[in-house]
Amino acid sequence: MPTTKSPIPRRTALTLAAAAALTNTAHAQPVPGRAAEKTLRFVPYSNLIVMDPVWSISIIGLEHAYMTCDQLYGLDDTFTARPQMAEGHEISDDKLRWRFTLRDGLVFHDNEKVRAVDCVASILRWSRRDPFGQHMAALMDEITALDDRRFEIRLKRPYAHMLYGLGATTCFIRPERLAKTDPFKPITDQTGSGPFKFLDTEFVTGSRAAYARHPGYAPRQEPANMWSGGKNAYFDRVEWHILPDAATAAAALQTGEVDWVERPLLDLIPKLKAAPGVTVQQVDPMGFFSIIWLNNAAPPFDNPKLRAALLPAINQTDFMTAVVGDNPALMRTGMGMFTPGSPFASNAGLDILNGKRDLALSKKLIAESGYKGEKIVVMSPELPESHAMAEVTNALFRDLGLNVDYQTMDFGTLSARARSKDPAVSAGWSCYCIGWAGLWPGSPGSHIPSAGVRPNPAMEALRNAWFDAPDLQAQKSIADRMQVLGFEDPPFIPLGQYFIPYAFRTGLTGFVKAPITALWNVRRG
Repeated sequence: MPTTKSPIPRRTALTLAAAAALTNTAHAQPVPGRAAEKTLRFVPYSNLIVMDPVWSISIIGLEHAYMTCDQLYGLDDTFTARPQMAEGHEISDDKLRWRFTLRDGLVFHDNEKVRAVDCVASILRWSRRDPFGQHMAALMDEITALDDRRFEIRLKRPYAHMLYGLGATTCFIRPERLAKTDPFKPITDQTGSGPFKFLDTEFVTGSRAAYARHPGYAPRQEPANMWSGGKNAYFDRVEWHILPDAATAAAALQTGEVDWVERPLLDLIPKLKAAPGVTVQQVDPMGFFSIIWLNNAAPPFDNPKLRAALLPAINQTDFMTAVVGDNPALMRTGMGMFTPGSPFASNAGLDILNGKRDLALSKKLIAESGYKGEKIVVMSPELPESHAMAEVTNALFRDLGLNVDYQTMDFGTLSARARSKDPAVSAGWSCYCIGWAGLWPGSPGSHIPSAGVRPNPAMEALRNAWFDAPDLQAQKSIADRMQVLGFEDPPFIPLGQYFIPYAFRTGLTGFVKAPITALWNVRRG
């Protein structure tokens, strides 16, 4: 629902409120004598709503899944899939038969042994929803459990992304009885194979979630490296405290009521850095891939010439500065269709964004596109980073002479409108700004925004060719072609990359550098 604009910009109001809260708690002392030496109190960025990322993928759902479940393979910081629950695999010379062996000693939270049939069922469910799994399933002849520790996948054609798919997306191993759940319905029993067990009796949506260390979990002996290596649980208990108000979360961190705030308000970073007992540290190596997502399925942005006409006017620095403020080290510009730092980021066709900004050229191209002043509905969610980018978008579009209807709303409303299959609803919005977890837009196989609201057959053909490409060089060549096409017929407009550091009580160590927050390996020094 649209709201009226406050006389004080929302970002300024948030900053003032949060600064006041920090000032009021500047001399508060940590809570004494708590059993918290063995308890980690964590403030996630969002309420825990989705617990089954196969059914519906979200960052918060993935964070929960990585705590409670494990995977056969895990990506390291070179994006290489390493054995995790798997002891290893054998592959035939023709690359059509993959035989996997599980590590010994793996048990679920209910103390039942992890078996090959559990893996088979989990893979089959994952392959119904995940793009990497769907492409594997289309090539698969059969998947069979050979015994308790071994299973085999036989293919019709080689599949170069087998291990990456098993280790980088949502293929979490659950008991067979749960993995047989319809993938279009959520799993409600959180029994998993990971280092922490979900305490469902303590869960209060919008308030708190709790986890206990899984004593039967057998971590690998290698050092933790992104999602590979040893996932050691150094706390007996982890509590998620849902504190949507940034000021409240920052104040609780300063008093020691909580140990770790996942995404502090960026405007508060300088004050938090100066606060006694608080450390601010950038950990996520991939950051957020920020875009204007365009509704190419409805007028006026169903016109590719109009969408492309916007590119000469886009100044990524303006957008990223609006997000990070006086923290330029937390942003990166010159971003194309793929996440900077990923294997597929390139300069192909990037001159359209890196050249001199030219509003006059954009206006000329807009006029030539046939735009006749149709209303452009810009949705602005009540998320600080997205809202900041939406404000810049609103001002720029108006400068270009576009007829803008700027609507502020909560993210749930925005998400419902953006995902609606009702033509009347889906035609009622034109664009919105959002930051994606950087790993997913770093690969053509998981790059959801590149598909557009209405898929482009040429882009889909390139994506399919990428899945079939035999090696990294061939995959990079196809990704370059996807980027060039993405500037000619944009499904979205790249705005840059930003990073949000963690804020935590001084003395916590062991943070894993991963695109999704990992709560294993963290300890109190």
